[in-house]
Amino acid sequence: MGKTVLVTGGAGYIGSHTVLELVKAGFKAVVVDNLDNSSEVAVKRAAELAGDSGKNIDFHKIDLRDKEALDKLFASTAIEAVIHFAGLKAVGESVKKPLLYYDNNIIGTVNLLDVMRAHGCKKLVFSSSATVYGWPKEVPCTEESPLFAMNPYGRTKLFIEEICRDLCLSDPEWSIILLRYFNPVGAHPSGLIGEDPRGIPNNLMPFLQQVAVERMPALTVFGTDYSTKDGTGIRDYIHVVDLSVGHISALQKLLDGSELGCEVYNLGTGKGTSVLEMVAAFEKASGKKIHLVLAGRRPGDAETVYASIAKAEKELNWRAQFGIEEMCRDSWNWACKNPWGYESPDQS
Repeated sequence: MGKTVLVTGGAGYIGSHTVLELVKAGFKAVVVDNLDNSSEVAVKRAAELAGDSGKNIDFHKIDLRDKEALDKLFASTAIEAVIHFAGLKAVGESVKKPLLYYDNNIIGTVNLLDVMRAHGCKKLVFSSSATVYGWPKEVPCTEESPLFAMNPYGRTKLFIEEICRDLCLSDPEWSIILLRYFNPVGAHPSGLIGEDPRGIPNNLMPFLQQVAVERMPALTVFGTDYSTKDGTGIRDYIHVVDLSVGHISALQKLLDGSELGCEVYNLGTGKGTSVLEMVAAFEKASGKKIHLVLAGRRPGDAETVYASIAKAEKELNWRAQFGIEEMCRDSWNWACKNPWGYESPDQS
């Protein structure tokens, strides 16, 4: 039996894909999730996709703010390392409800770290975000680029990064890898697991999917007057399967015995794609015409953000394998099979 890894937020979009890659790589995954913005169906489907290894996925409904439940779990299970995804992630909601975000994301993380410390488990992969770069003055963003979060959600990521650095400075037994994701899109090629946001989507791809399956009438494009090739914002989109494999590479680095302290890696493709380019690629993959509504810029949106990925390539021996064609193909496959996400009637 491989080593046991706790995955917080493992029923979510990136979490469920990573749980699948974990057990495929021979690990045992203990998943905790409060199911606030996720579905236990995702964990069950990841187990189905894993075949025989699916039996190595163990799910517990736990909120990280429930320290007692977390402590009981660590007391009953020998956990070697933690991959920490759990957290609220809607930028707009964070501006309206900052205390909810600080409570959920920061207090939940402090509880997790404290319970880990108490049980001698001092290896962590943390799900951070390119949002910590704010409006980058220069692109590509390197791991040394200045940090500046534009909203409460981004600040929770930034503060947790600082907490992790302080922890590693205070105790050299800790090894923590901070992974700054760019824009995760796509779905598992099977179409069984994918992105299923509650309510109105905040991100481009799930919005595109919902317009294509006629859950939404049109896609609003915010900002068409940027100084980019077609006037729309540019982002670094990364296939969720590539991102998940990046977590396994980070985990293996943590477990190889080297004393890391606190290290940061960008996970992206290193290429920028504009909103309209992504719309065109999705139209091609789906054969659907996407109705667009052009609108003004949103406050806080940066013009161009993409990653420098040299450090992850060199030190984690990882690089993204998929381009926007595969991202759109797999997103459309997921949307066709699950037009209403995990609530869709059984398609079989």
